Amino acid sequence: MLMLGSWSMSVQAAEFKVGDMRVEGLQRIAEGTVFNYLPINVGDTVDDLRIQEAIRTLYEQELFDDIEMRRDGTTLVIAVRERPSIEDFTIEGNKDIKTEDLMDSLRGVGLARGRTFDRSVLDNVQLFLREQYYDRGKYAVVVDSEVEDRPNNTVRIKVTVKEGDRARIRQVNIVGNENFTEEEVRAGFTLDTANWLSWLRQDDRYAKESLEGDLEILRSFYMDRGFADFRVESTQVAISPNRKDIYVTLNIHEGERYTISNVKLVGDMVVPEEQLRAFVLAQPGSIFNLRLLTQSSELMSFRLGEEGYANAEIEPVPELDNENKEVSVTFFINPFSRVYVRRINFNGIDEVDDEVLRREMRQAEGAYLSNRLIDRSKVRLQRLPYIENVEVDNSPVPGSPDLVDVNFDLEYRMPGQFSGGVGYSESQKLILNGSVVHTNFLGSGDRVALQLNSGRYSKLYSLSHTDPYRGRNGYRRTVGVNYRDITQFTSGSSDFSTTSSGLTLDYGYPITEFQSLSFGFNYQHAELLSSSSSTQQAQDWVLNNGDTFYGDTGTGINFFGTSFDTLELIAGWTFDSRNRSLFANRGSRHQLVLGMAVPGSEVEYFTARYNFTKYIPLFGRWTMRFNSELGYGEALNSTTALPPFKQFYGGGPESIRGYKESWMGPRDSFGNPYGGNVLVANQLELIIPLPEKWSGKTRASFFYDIGNVFNTGEVAFTDRLGSPVSYEPDFDELKTSVGVAVEWLAPLGFFRFSYALPLNETAGNDRFFGDEIERFQFSIGQAF
Repeated sequence: MLMLGSWSMSVQAAEFKVGDMRVEGLQRIAEGTVFNYLPINVGDTVDDLRIQEAIRTLYEQELFDDIEMRRDGTTLVIAVRERPSIEDFTIEGNKDIKTEDLMDSLRGVGLARGRTFDRSVLDNVQLFLREQYYDRGKYAVVVDSEVEDRPNNTVRIKVTVKEGDRARIRQVNIVGNENFTEEEVRAGFTLDTANWLSWLRQDDRYAKESLEGDLEILRSFYMDRGFADFRVESTQVAISPNRKDIYVTLNIHEGERYTISNVKLVGDMVVPEEQLRAFVLAQPGSIFNLRLLTQSSELMSFRLGEEGYANAEIEPVPELDNENKEVSVTFFINPFSRVYVRRINFNGIDEVDDEVLRREMRQAEGAYLSNRLIDRSKVRLQRLPYIENVEVDNSPVPGSPDLVDVNFDLEYRMPGQFSGGVGYSESQKLILNGSVVHTNFLGSGDRVALQLNSGRYSKLYSLSHTDPYRGRNGYRRTVGVNYRDITQFTSGSSDFSTTSSGLTLDYGYPITEFQSLSFGFNYQHAELLSSSSSTQQAQDWVLNNGDTFYGDTGTGINFFGTSFDTLELIAGWTFDSRNRSLFANRGSRHQLVLGMAVPGSEVEYFTARYNFTKYIPLFGRWTMRFNSELGYGEALNSTTALPPFKQFYGGGPESIRGYKESWMGPRDSFGNPYGGNVLVANQLELIIPLPEKWSGKTRASFFYDIGNVFNTGEVAFTDRLGSPVSYEPDFDELKTSVGVAVEWLAPLGFFRFSYALPLNETAGNDRFFGDEIERFQFSIGQAF
């Protein structure tokens, strides 16, 4: 430190007794501050040595640029020149390093607004900034500072950064590789010389951190291939005079390839050794592989974590036999003490009752900590439709090394969709519609759904309530009622009205952690009306099924119809291991639902529907999804065909995309879709990684769809001439399409958008109807 202090006396005496003290030159610093640091008090006798010691002590406080002491009679006068304070401090020109990150670092060394200014600190800051940019490969960086004096002994500091271009790698040399080519060794490197993708990947730009990462990749490359004594002997990084080109040379020693001679497990075996050995992936006689040893340690650690040993350490230590080129591996196992859970906390949401969250827990308070049960509890929370995201961490209890608190940090999601509207048209007159789906009704976790649609030709009212966790055994119960009055069964088909009312009761019982069974019934009263101007299929079904009746509208048009009551028994099986109910990325789901009208019903039939979904992680966040939906139905006894509202339909955003919604398969005599009793719909999707902030609400994918709808009845469909056509389903007629799709969860519903290119559509001709193509499609449906 440069000290400008001085000492002067008005008399020749070498020492004097201090009768009083006075400080001159203070502006911001209080006089008491000076006296507090000054090692001299009134009444002390001072000499040159004590004065110099006092000056040095004051300088150490880094408050003054100059200090002078002099004697005025018996008064010791301390004259100071304060260091200026920083009025303002700015950094400009920095792009690679965020300003807020720099400010946090510089505030710690005293360079911030309101602090005392020290020129040496500013010099060190400039050096620090240059080193930061050097680490990022920007060797041409220029860091300038400007200090502007301001009134009241303050300064304004401005640091200007000219980053320059990042130095580019012109050459990478690896010296000493004999068993592998340089291309093989460098295949996984982050750094590379210029190539045709460098403008995008920027892998030809040098950075110190990237080089260190590549050295670790190089070490792993050899260690995973048996070269247990591999080492990097030296690393040289040379820069061109213009500071724009980098030349990297790595000198390596490959050594010899080693095999594993023996694998030993030593330590406290709190889990039987044979169980731990099952997780050892590297066996005697195999080539030495460091990656397999690391994975073996992780698997054994997870196994110990299942038993509550959350702090277990398992370290593989290889011992090299250089003469025989063999490695003896010893896994040192230290489980430490078992860890117990003191408390489980749920943070982040207040909209859900605590009981609703706790019933999803598989980890219990007071029990030992199990990572398997914690992971399963996390997945169960993530699968709740009103939970957006779940993070979990274990907090050690202070003073109790064997206790932890488990904290689940939850993010709440909109628990349902709400929509409504009022309209008017000449044909429909006043139209009212509304829909409410709430999956966390009053914080209870119950699902309530209400739908109201009312128009002149279409009325639909339905209400359902699902309690997902009823009783001590956690069974599910769903109760629903519905009423439908639809004048036209499908858009475009004439004079075929359906009136039905129903009651549904369904129970679901968990039988394992991933499986459940369901049992219930659906009572339906239906009335279908038709006339001579209806389609041939509508007339045939009404005249041959149920209790047929006839009537006159009073306008000269005779109509006929049928009414029937059906009690349908429903049974189902579900296996679900997905990690989320919405936008899952791993796991699978099987669902089989069987329905059958009880014998003696006026209309008898059975249906079977099977859904299968599988998520396959590929690499990074890329995921493959396979979804299959199969349906089959058959009329029983005297019933001639499935009721029209039990037929299967295909095509559209939720089925085979690129084909018009519900228009795949058989047509009626008017050319409109009539549905079939066989459904095949398969979707193969490559899920595109999106930014994390979108991943919980949006998904994009490339897809390949294949499927169709068939009818195995005597009359499969009708041609353009109105003639019935009978045939057996030919699965060579499965329709295919490829395209891109986006799904978006919004407050008003679940939006699906897709653009598809059908690959084998059939064109119409004089006799047969062709496929109805619709490349761009979107729908709004329920997500819960």
